[in-house]
Amino acid sequence: MLRYTLRQLEVFAAVADQGSIAAAAQSLHVSESAVAGALNNLERAFGAQLAIRRKAHGITLTTAGQNVLGRARSLLVDAVDLQLHAGGSDAEVRGSLVLGCYLTLAPTVLARLIEHYGRRYPLVELDFYDGPQSEIHRRLADGQLDVAIAYDLSLPAGLNRQPLFAAEPAVVLSAGHPLAERTELSLADVAPEPMILLDVDPSRENTMTMFDAAGLVPNVRFRTTDYEVTRSLVGRGMGYAILVQQPAGELSYEGRPLVVRPLSPAVRPVPVSMVWPSALRPSRSVAAMPGAAGEGSGLVRHRSTPGYLET
Repeated sequence: MLRYTLRQLEVFAAVADQGSIAAAAQSLHVSESAVAGALNNLERAFGAQLAIRRKAHGITLTTAGQNVLGRARSLLVDAVDLQLHAGGSDAEVRGSLVLGCYLTLAPTVLARLIEHYGRRYPLVELDFYDGPQSEIHRRLADGQLDVAIAYDLSLPAGLNRQPLFAAEPAVVLSAGHPLAERTELSLADVAPEPMILLDVDPSRENTMTMFDAAGLVPNVRFRTTDYEVTRSLVGRGMGYAILVQQPAGELSYEGRPLVVRPLSPAVRPVPVSMVWPSALRPSRSVAAMPGAAGEGSGLVRHRSTPGYLET
């Protein structure tokens, strides 16, 4: 007989992703005591300490915790499929679904997910919208979107979330930039250099918060709300950028070579989640989306925390 629950696994994975009980509680919209209790109960069920709690430094997974985390994620993804398919086959999932996606995530996430979901659920009439996060929020609240993929930053109340993955910010430079010769860069290395700021929230907010936390002020030379314009300006050697999503190619829109360098010391990865209104009971077509993200599409990956939709 199982002595643990899927919800406990979901809470544990959120703690691992967020780095602290307080942050996990905020992301799950529950109390800190509820998160701490779920984690304690899970440790008792397994008879092992999964995480080391340090008030000043948050949560650090033990070796046992790291081993459990990988299997917990797999179980949670399997739970989505079990719940979804208990009532019938994939082909029986039908209806309509409007998917929203934050504009900078769309090029690397949206097409992949739509292709995989459309193949798996051909009877669902699927449409999508990509735009700024503020508009994603508004359309979810107004019922114009069923579900959306967005950065899990400053999300409004009233949304459930399904964590997908966490993306690590990196420095993007022209191939001819003097700093391009280094294998990794710190925020202090780039702060004095001219910066091209992707001036749209939550990208702007996240970038400026990173520098502020390090006690630095970036030298913002240009601001743009367009992702590809940002990369084009970088490609012409007019400054560097800090971006989260990176295309597979290493060229700007104009074909100029770019290099991507990781930040060291590393900054906190940016969580990407699937979100939907908590007040609504999701249809089968909506409930199928997390499974599509977790299988074949490759969206649920490192640092990800699969959860499940209740139908």
